[in-house]
Amino acid sequence: MNRDDKQQFVAEMREVFEGAEGVIVTQYKGLTVAEITALRAQMRASGAGFKVTKNRLTRLALEGTKFAGLADYFTGPTAIGYSADPASVAKVASEFAKANDKLVLVAGAIGEQVLDEQGVKALAELPSLDELRAKLVGMIQTPAQRIATLTSKPAAQIAQVLKAYADKGEAA
Repeated sequence: MNRDDKQQFVAEMREVFEGAEGVIVTQYKGLTVAEITALRAQMRASGAGFKVTKNRLTRLALEGTKFAGLADYFTGPTAIGYSADPASVAKVASEFAKANDKLVLVAGAIGEQVLDEQGVKALAELPSLDELRAKLVGMIQTPAQRIATLTSKPAAQIAQVLKAYADKGEAA
């Protein structure tokens, strides 16, 4: 890599770090190109990205970003997963690591909060942002449905009483 390529790589990595809310650091020693391609496709499908890194250049790109605390984890063959939804990137990486023991979760970060391997696995267990939104909408809708049901019941009961009186009057 010549100097211009290195500067471009650092700039690209800095853009990645500035645009992400969550970053997962992995080691991929022994993964084939096909396996890495499959992992990239899974990441892309969940709205995340996966990029093989150059350790020294990535540490330079981390300087001054909210993920600067991850710099010590870039040793060996590393790659990062990144996303605006930290739970989704952790979930995809964790699921892939369960199926393929050659991918090792090293660390992660949500903003300035650095997570160890166990923290990344715990993050993967959390529901994604879309799942949380769906639950929130469901919780908001439920009281509205109950209110609508409660307000319609008295009117229905009054109508039943009036009908009963009308039927009684016709019978007499």
